[in-house]
Amino acid sequence: MNTLLLMRHAKAVPHDAGTPDHGRALTKPGREAARTMRDAMARLGLCVDVVLVSSARRTMQTLQCLQPFIAPNKVEPMDWLYLASAGDILHVLRQVTPTLRRVLVIGHNPGLHDLALLLCADERAADWPRLARGFPTGTLAQLAVPGEWATIAPGTARLQRLLSPSRVEAAGWPD
Repeated sequence: MNTLLLMRHAKAVPHDAGTPDHGRALTKPGREAARTMRDAMARLGLCVDVVLVSSARRTMQTLQCLQPFIAPNKVEPMDWLYLASAGDILHVLRQVTPTLRRVLVIGHNPGLHDLALLLCADERAADWPRLARGFPTGTLAQLAVPGEWATIAPGTARLQRLLSPSRVEAAGWPD
């Protein structure tokens, strides 16, 4: 069984005419939220073999906030993931080396949310109602994926948990 972690970048500055969307940076609360998620991932033992990350500034900064929990030599920045659709992300995942069992994708909505909904078939999962409602900034979805990455398909994954910075903080952990 493989593990797929889908993480939306943390809160970024609003888009304005002076900054291209690709260059938008994280806000201070966004950086803090990403560090909260880093601590939660560490507490849960959600280590990864590789990180596939959009080349956008806000996704790269989200990744920086996850360090040192995520080692830099496990990172593959990808222009393809910038504002990628669910189908585009699925295509990238199907190319992952079979020996890599735990993959983290850091990207954008609506692609990440659409992909999570596409892959997860079991609406009885505890966090399914929250997933169906949306995928806020900084949110992390953990999915169990059977078989090889090359065969990942709609409806084959199981949603194991859905964490957002506000949910982690409200629960009072990690402490």
